[in-house]
Amino acid sequence: MRFGLLGPPVLFYDAQGVARDTARAVAGPKSRVLLTALLLDAGRAVSVESLKDALWGEAAPVSAQASLHNHIARLRRLLDDPGRLRTVPSGYVLRIDEGELDVHLFDAHVAEARAAHTGRDWERVVRVCTDALALWRGAPLAGLPPEAGGYAFAQRLCEARLLLLEWRYDAELAQGGPRLHELVPELAVLTGEYPLREVFYRQLMLALHRTGRQAEALAVHRDLRTRLVGQLGVEPGPGVREAHVEVLRGVTGGGGAGAPGGPDRPVPSPAQLPPSPVHFIGRTPLCESLRRALTAPGPHPTAVISGMAGVGKSALALHVAHQLAERFPDGQIHLDLHGATPGMTPLTAAQAVTALLRDLGTEPCRIPEQPDAAAALLRSLLAPTRTLLVLDDAASAAQVRPLLPGGAGCGVIVTSRSPLSALDGAARFPLAPLSDEESAELLCTASGRDGLDGTDAARLLVELTGRLPLALRIVAARLAARPALTPATLAGQLAAADSRLSHLEYDDLSVRRSLAVAHDALAASERETDRDAARTLCRIGALGLPAYGAPLLARLTGTGEPRTEAALERLLDVALLEESAYGRYAPHDLVRDFARERAGEWARKRAGERGPDADADTVGTALHWYAAVAERVLAAIVQPGLDLADRRRPTPSQPSGHTAHVGTVAPFAGPGAAFAWGDRELENVVTLVERYADDPSGQRAGLVGTLVRLIFPFAHRRGRVAEMEVLGQAGLRVARRLGDAEAEAYALADLAGLHFLTGRQKDALALNDRALAIWRRLDRPSWIRRCLNNRGLLLDGLGRRSEAGEALARSLQYARQLNDPYGEAVTHSHLGNLVEHTDPRAAIEQHRRSLALGDEIGAVIVRHAAHCNIGYAHLRLGQPAAALPHFEESLRILGGHGDWHGESQTRLGLVRALRLLGRSGRAARECAELLGRADARADRYTGGLARHQHGLLLRERGHIGAAREAWESALAALEGTDEQTVVAELRALLAPADRSPGGLDDTPPDPATWRPRSTPPPPS
Repeated sequence: MRFGLLGPPVLFYDAQGVARDTARAVAGPKSRVLLTALLLDAGRAVSVESLKDALWGEAAPVSAQASLHNHIARLRRLLDDPGRLRTVPSGYVLRIDEGELDVHLFDAHVAEARAAHTGRDWERVVRVCTDALALWRGAPLAGLPPEAGGYAFAQRLCEARLLLLEWRYDAELAQGGPRLHELVPELAVLTGEYPLREVFYRQLMLALHRTGRQAEALAVHRDLRTRLVGQLGVEPGPGVREAHVEVLRGVTGGGGAGAPGGPDRPVPSPAQLPPSPVHFIGRTPLCESLRRALTAPGPHPTAVISGMAGVGKSALALHVAHQLAERFPDGQIHLDLHGATPGMTPLTAAQAVTALLRDLGTEPCRIPEQPDAAAALLRSLLAPTRTLLVLDDAASAAQVRPLLPGGAGCGVIVTSRSPLSALDGAARFPLAPLSDEESAELLCTASGRDGLDGTDAARLLVELTGRLPLALRIVAARLAARPALTPATLAGQLAAADSRLSHLEYDDLSVRRSLAVAHDALAASERETDRDAARTLCRIGALGLPAYGAPLLARLTGTGEPRTEAALERLLDVALLEESAYGRYAPHDLVRDFARERAGEWARKRAGERGPDADADTVGTALHWYAAVAERVLAAIVQPGLDLADRRRPTPSQPSGHTAHVGTVAPFAGPGAAFAWGDRELENVVTLVERYADDPSGQRAGLVGTLVRLIFPFAHRRGRVAEMEVLGQAGLRVARRLGDAEAEAYALADLAGLHFLTGRQKDALALNDRALAIWRRLDRPSWIRRCLNNRGLLLDGLGRRSEAGEALARSLQYARQLNDPYGEAVTHSHLGNLVEHTDPRAAIEQHRRSLALGDEIGAVIVRHAAHCNIGYAHLRLGQPAAALPHFEESLRILGGHGDWHGESQTRLGLVRALRLLGRSGRAARECAELLGRADARADRYTGGLARHQHGLLLRERGHIGAAREAWESALAALEGTDEQTVVAELRALLAPADRSPGGLDDTPPDPATWRPRSTPPPPS
């Protein structure tokens, strides 16, 4: 059985008793529509809804579902095999085997005829075109209602039929002979049916001329030209003009005279691609993806390569274009749109269309003045061809859109700093800098320096160029031009941040000029958003932070957040910024240098207006804003009470000016939002603190001290030990330089908290006692209580339990005198941990008292810590089943409150309880989770404790070698800490079996008496 769509839908039978290829029309309009809808998607599932739309449009009756089933049943009865039409979950599939659908055969003939015509194999052209046209029974899908769809499908086939006619007549004109006389009436009919299709006029003129009817040929040309000039304002195309010349000269031609280019002067196919880049390195997967996108079936495949200046967009485009040149035999056109060319204005869309028309051989006098008409002519010229367009350095989607061909045989590569998101249907390929390996290879290859590969100088040059191909090419060119210039010397020159861009210029290559094009265009624009974008980039350069969000930049520029977000979008669009995460923006390293230069120019201009410290506004605004938001974070994550009030109170050297900014910052909705802000911004805060802690300006130093005091509890709660070290040391330096005893005591206590988290309890105790001495001298009871509480906690961890009891007893007295239930609850928690060594049941009572106080005041940290500590007390009693629900409840209560210390200790207890209960699978999962979180924070101490447990789990599964590796790693992490119990056990576990009863061949005593640091952490 075969199926026909080249005309009214029909079925062709080849069954027993029926003449071969007997056509049978499908009775009933609905059945014809149904068959057509299934054939248009032959072999693919067609949904029920799509079939209803085809059958009834928007006016489907209530009974449409049942009616559709009836029509499906009728159609199955018409098929040679009812199994051809299968029901699938989403609808129906009609199976069509190879060669059974006339459209498939027709398309195959068209492709073969195109190739034969391109190769000027005229005999094969006539044969194949004749076979294809014999399949034509009339207009495709004739007789179907409009709602059946398929309009575009039918138009494509009609266009293909006209091309077949054109190609066959070209071949017959080239072959000559008696058939030329028969062409005249056929072509006369076609010119009447298609009065604007110039090719039929050209062929009619040649047929008349070559059969001795020169005057009639000239009359055909006159009529065509009158119509085109009168109706469209355009002259006939080059094919008609050449035929006209042949008629006028009386040349009959031969050997291909019927081809569009004429016998003597064939129009050459454009081959305009600049040379392929000599040193093209890497990008292999991207090249393959580009090739697939540009050779995929469908209308004019378009690929947009986007990225920052100098990232190698044009090189990639040309590299791939040369690889694909043979796939586009009708020509390859390259057009520089100058979207970001230094010293040049971007081409307008009309100028670009005109340039392409000239490249295709159109005489200037024939190019329409109206842009729409010119674009239409461009599409007409490209439609029957297989041409590759490389549109380099586009400024916008509006510039590119009129240049896109309408036919299916062309391909387009566009390069632009913008992804051109408004360009529909394009495949997008954002381009990043090269990898380290690719960068090193490009540097070595382009410079021609032997022995450069793998050297420290090469690695440094790759780092200093930001792996940007343009910068690497400049460096390579300088090395190639000056043999006496060593890579190490050039790297030293680039390392000077203020001059890096000055060294990245050579001949006509310049990173600075490439970046300046986009910035200067924004700064000179009439659009407010563009000018905002240029100003925003200057603020980014003045501040020099790792990443930015709209709220900070809105403060720095003095515009609202909506305007700032629009400005950031523009900077993204011109590739001066990258979006590392949603709402977080960062420039490439070389863009940072450029932004810093522009910020310096802005500052020098401002200096003439407002004094020498012109960038103080930017830095001061940033410090004030961060301090204000940090205070909001503090209020969201610290329990209301004395701890919060004391931390918020300014010290003598730390001005309270930021409080004026606090009112302009909205409070956080809860701890989760506050922690999320801190996670995003802590790196920026640390950068500012490091940079300005030693600033000679007392005001800046005071702001740094304020910021450290307010943000440190967040860093502590998150377990960000590396950042805590920087913040604490900076706070201590500022306090001592400014002679601020209160700020010094804060810094000492905060650093004690850092040492506590990292297992260095002796160091923590020394710092805490120094802070305690200051608070006693200043007579601050609330802080004395905290330091006494911390002292008791640390002494307990060091085994000095008698002294610990004294400190905790005095802390409890202070808490009651101050009416501080939170402090009292924390002290009860530490007292419980202290007595747990000798009486775990008494410890549980202390923890229950702490829990009751936590419930009363709604203190999440106290409640979670109480359950965690009760769990450890049950482990001490050898009751892991009783401990487990307390650890689980502790984690549930903690939720999103972000207390890393409390979470890590609870998870350690949970892992131990699960392991002792024989639930090793879940224990291993919990341990892996803990290890991942510890490593992400660079928390070696917690990581060491977790690896200790991980090793025990591995040993229980019989993985002795892996267990030893885990314990060795744990021991390395815990060496130098005060966690002697675990260190001793690890050494016993790793000792040979004949030297220790705790070796791997024996079962060591279960460390049920061991617990990590007590919870909760020292209060803020």
